[in-house]
Amino acid sequence: MTIQTPVIEGAPRSAPADVQLAARLDAAPAPMTGTTAAARADALARLKAQGLPGPRHEYWRYTDPALFNAALPEPLPAEAIGGEPTLFADVDKLRLVFTDGRFDAAASDDLKLSGIEIATLAQADAQPGHWVGEAYGKLEAQGQKPVARAFAALNTAVATDGVVIRVTGQAARPVQVLYRVSDPAADVIVHHILRVEEGADLTLLENGLVGARGNVVIEADLAPGAKLHHISAHRAGIARVFNSHLFSRVAEGASLKSFELSVDGRHMRSESVIELAGDDAVAHVAAAVLGDGDNLRHDDTVFITHGGLRGESRQVFKKVLKNGATGVFQGKILVKPGAQKTDGYQISQALLLDETSQFLAKPELEIYADDVKCSHGSTTGALDETALFYLRSRGIPQERAVVLLVLSFLADALEEVENDELRAEISGRLEDWLTAKAR
Repeated sequence: MTIQTPVIEGAPRSAPADVQLAARLDAAPAPMTGTTAAARADALARLKAQGLPGPRHEYWRYTDPALFNAALPEPLPAEAIGGEPTLFADVDKLRLVFTDGRFDAAASDDLKLSGIEIATLAQADAQPGHWVGEAYGKLEAQGQKPVARAFAALNTAVATDGVVIRVTGQAARPVQVLYRVSDPAADVIVHHILRVEEGADLTLLENGLVGARGNVVIEADLAPGAKLHHISAHRAGIARVFNSHLFSRVAEGASLKSFELSVDGRHMRSESVIELAGDDAVAHVAAAVLGDGDNLRHDDTVFITHGGLRGESRQVFKKVLKNGATGVFQGKILVKPGAQKTDGYQISQALLLDETSQFLAKPELEIYADDVKCSHGSTTGALDETALFYLRSRGIPQERAVVLLVLSFLADALEEVENDELRAEISGRLEDWLTAKAR
């Protein structure tokens, strides 16, 4: 594998890091009041100490952060504004709409749902003594070691909206966070806090177009025996800059399963920082990425720490790339001393549909226990010509045969979606996209 310094067409010329940070903070000043004020001040201090990342930072080695650092984003094209993503449209769910990063009460459902307490971040922040004051920024701060995550700290410091959800039972329906854009220059920073109490269960759906540039942080604290199913999907075919962070602490016997669907886009980075803190804790993180075009770069960075006995983790990342698209995967499993019987598995694979695309992978294992089962693997390849010939010989047209083989390649990642209805809808959307591209 050849490691190259990325060059991005149209990327702004980099200014000195301190100037870039000052410009970003001027564009989105930190609100230092409310119950989250202490956490915001702490995040701002950390951000100023560490600064914004540059291409020489190890964890930004494969993705130039220039577009994330710029003071203002490039506006979206006019045709990108409006329209509604149809994914999850037919799912019975509670819908929470954010327009340009602000909660849109008129477009959202009633926040009342059996087994769940929901408020916006702004509402919770204004209530003295609200539990969000203890939770806000806590997991994000813990996730800053050993790798500094400047954009997560920036988010904690300046985010003014998001959802605060406490789940105390079995949620009657999934909760959907739907993003909309009305301002083509919207630079969106939202921060969501999830607390899933002991034995409770929540499915969180997240989709839509966040903005011209999006910065989303989710902090999810899972109590013993809790379950969180998180599915995020990004709207296809629209140029944008987007980065997201999922920070989670998984207690004894709890389970986190997160799946991401990404189709096209431009410059995207998703980071997951998960701690399996209790015995028998489980975390599965998976993604299916389809990239078409030389402006696309999709970067997944995952860091899972095993701290309890008999922990189980799965990282399953599949990327299909063509016409110069670039896929990046950085994944790490850390097993702490005493975390015996750990079962950790990590796989990242890319299917390159032409010779102009590339996949850069950096898998890592760091193990300080002696009775564990951990493995990782990464492959890059082309379509199986033998399988393609077999399908063609059965009368299947070339375009249809390619679609079937790509769907077969992505199947392992889709299997991480437990809900049959949601998995079928995502699979159908992938097939539609692939069929349209094949014509």
